[in-house]
Amino acid sequence: MTKRGFWGWMLALATLCVLAATPAIAAEKVYINGIDANFPPFAFVDKNGNPDGFDVKALDWIAKEQGFKVKHQPMDWDGIIPSLQAKKIDIVASGMSITDERKKVVNFSTVYWKIKQVLVTKKDAKITVEKALADGNKIGVQRGTTEAKWIEENLIKKGGKKFELVQYDSAPLAIEDVLNGRIVAAAMDDAPALDAVKKKPVKILGTFGMADEDFGYAIRKEDAEFLKKVNEGLKKLMKSPYWGELKKTYLDK
Repeated sequence: MTKRGFWGWMLALATLCVLAATPAIAAEKVYINGIDANFPPFAFVDKNGNPDGFDVKALDWIAKEQGFKVKHQPMDWDGIIPSLQAKKIDIVASGMSITDERKKVVNFSTVYWKIKQVLVTKKDAKITVEKALADGNKIGVQRGTTEAKWIEENLIKKGGKKFELVQYDSAPLAIEDVLNGRIVAAAMDDAPALDAVKKKPVKILGTFGMADEDFGYAIRKEDAEFLKKVNEGLKKLMKSPYWGELKKTYLDK
């Protein structure tokens, strides 16, 4: 083989190696979804330690349909947007309310669910919403949520209510304190409230004045292409039979 032929062969081999490696490198990108580990039915960790829930399964379907990989990472809810901004995660598909404040720092997907904010109390409790919010009572709420902020600003600061707002790491933990009598009621989205009603001796007392909210997936502002890909997948999902299966399995609607 001539010297020119040898180097030509080596160049061709190197080119083939690069081309062969390129798809593998591209396929290694795994998008990390930050989830609340205890927010059933939208996101939670099951008894075997596996991420589960409506949003988890929905994003799994979208990822498969759109040709990307996703991993679900449980984390503290009150630090989830800073984690997204710091690129520790790539998306939040975990029952997140779309708010004007959040839209200043992240972009949101197409709306996929609408929720109400309600109070949950013991099943046999003989109280109304107004009595639950009376002076001296304790009301539970998950820290870092829109309802926590709304109650603090509108009922306590502006409304002059004198109940104590007790903050928890999750809505289910607040439910446990409702049952053991440490708090009178817990404020939360209606979907996890309905989930609690199925599993515990509690009931939904009613709404407390907060407007309905929309759920969407949060994505960094600079990740426009990823947002487009997720929205395309979400649109397909909501038109597919699997969407109905998800609602029946997790939301019973």
